[in-house]
Amino acid sequence: MSVTRKWLGRFLLGLPASLRSIRKVPLLGNLIHRFSHRVLPANEKVWARVEQGPGKGLWIELNPRTGQSYLLGDVERPVRDVLAERLKPGMVFYDLGANIGFFSLLAARLVGGTGKVFSFEPDPEIAYRLRRNIERNGFKNVTVVEAGIWSVSGPVNFVTSDISSPDRGVGKFVAGEGGSKGTPTQCIALDEFVRGAPAPDVIKCDVEGAEVEVFRGAEKLLESRHPLIVCELHSKANEMLIREHFERMGYALKSMDELHLLAVPQTVAK
Repeated sequence: MSVTRKWLGRFLLGLPASLRSIRKVPLLGNLIHRFSHRVLPANEKVWARVEQGPGKGLWIELNPRTGQSYLLGDVERPVRDVLAERLKPGMVFYDLGANIGFFSLLAARLVGGTGKVFSFEPDPEIAYRLRRNIERNGFKNVTVVEAGIWSVSGPVNFVTSDISSPDRGVGKFVAGEGGSKGTPTQCIALDEFVRGAPAPDVIKCDVEGAEVEVFRGAEKLLESRHPLIVCELHSKANEMLIREHFERMGYALKSMDELHLLAVPQTVAK
């Protein structure tokens, strides 16, 4: 990256919301959009340190146009706060749908050198960025698993995000009638994965609509270990099925906001 593009990237990343809103002004916003994309390609990234919150000081490589919430340490605040409260040194954390790894990095800090983080990310491009972020922070307690999570182990077709998603955060697995789309990508069931890895104390799940399949493949794990679970829900139908599943497995449930569900083992629920 040239010095000019690097400077412009940092400038865009640090713009306050009041100035960024100019992009929505008719004509003027379009001109600004064209100019910025001409001098700074959409795929450019800049390194920055999280400025606030429990992730303060963590290095993360960001898209200057979309990385403001990461920069401020304010990504999905309910999830961030639960992890900051619940993760303790020595714990094992599973990040299902890790994306570029904000929560994996935060968890690596919280569980410390005696703990472990397993970050699952099926998109090769995003997994590459995830590894870069881990390496930049010097964490040795994080393992990247370049695979998806599903009800059974084996290939499932994966459709990556298109260019409208700069950080490619909405790629998803498709099966059944839509299974002809996408690229066959290796998936693993959690019940199988834990046979060769330490079981999690805490799970964060954000898998773009595959959450029901994920936990169908984790029944033995949930019955025997009862990890704490933070799960993002992507439809009302999925929410109903997930709630029924978790309750059957002995969990007390709490809605964190309109998108996230906290599942706490009844033996420790407050």
